[in-house]
Amino acid sequence: MAIDELIYRIRYLKNPSVAGLDPQLRFIPECVWDQLNVRGGARPDEGNGLEAAASAIRLFNFAIIDAVANIVPAVKLQIAMYERFGADGIAAYADTISYAKRRGAMVIADIKRGDIDSTAEAYADAHLGRTEVRGRNYAVFDADFATINPYLGEDAVEPFIKACRSYGKGVFILVKTSNPMSGQIQDLPVNGAPLYEYVAGLVSKWGKDLIRESGYSEVGAVVGATHTSQAARLREIMPHTFFLAPGYGFQGAKAADIVKGSVVNSSRGIIAAYQKDPYKRRFTHEQFALAAAAAAADMREDLSCLKI
Repeated sequence: MAIDELIYRIRYLKNPSVAGLDPQLRFIPECVWDQLNVRGGARPDEGNGLEAAASAIRLFNFAIIDAVANIVPAVKLQIAMYERFGADGIAAYADTISYAKRRGAMVIADIKRGDIDSTAEAYADAHLGRTEVRGRNYAVFDADFATINPYLGEDAVEPFIKACRSYGKGVFILVKTSNPMSGQIQDLPVNGAPLYEYVAGLVSKWGKDLIRESGYSEVGAVVGATHTSQAARLREIMPHTFFLAPGYGFQGAKAADIVKGSVVNSSRGIIAAYQKDPYKRRFTHEQFALAAAAAAADMREDLSCLKI
């Protein structure tokens, strides 16, 4: 089961953190483009620039995964960072998921999908479940977890929960996000409490039949580490819900801001570490993956106070 496996890996590696593979071209060093040339690939100014960019992302991701696979229990892929490069980018997304799983890391597909039931079913089939073609079933992206948006209500969430039941997968449902303007909608009062608390009650209800041996449900919640007091209240409402906590590092959250029972994401703080102090003083651009490993190890040390 996905949640039990995630918690096992967190405990085994002594690390409740996730490396966010959210690549931007400005993060990719020149040595990666040079490697494409050696392999006969095109640069952005030669032939299909989108294909070249996707190939560079693929090489960059694989190097990062090799460097951090024995440090972090999971990686998270924000699909928008791949969709911007079209079909080539989606191919890089799929290849990155496959490679991460081969290297032993669990995969969170950060897709934030939410739509009517038939569309939600298609999303769930693609990212967590199976797609049937003439009597045969195919795992398409085959992530371990997906992030989903509950705004359309239970019928939009149920196809993903069905995938959890059928395939041992998990979801993280948006409850209180880390972005600065999240309160514009999520903090609106509903029956005397903020909307995010009402959503938390629904998440707890939707996940009650999927609580596993670890004591946590396959139905988790996205709760930003930038909202310390709100997160503590949400832990009271959702005692069996595992949290995915964005906002650490670049957005300002620190280890002390994170509640028990959370896995913590860092994206640019790991994958672009070679561009930032103190790592850029220790590693060259060619050593970008080593810098990522060092940043991931430092994050593990910083979060060592957290208990699962």
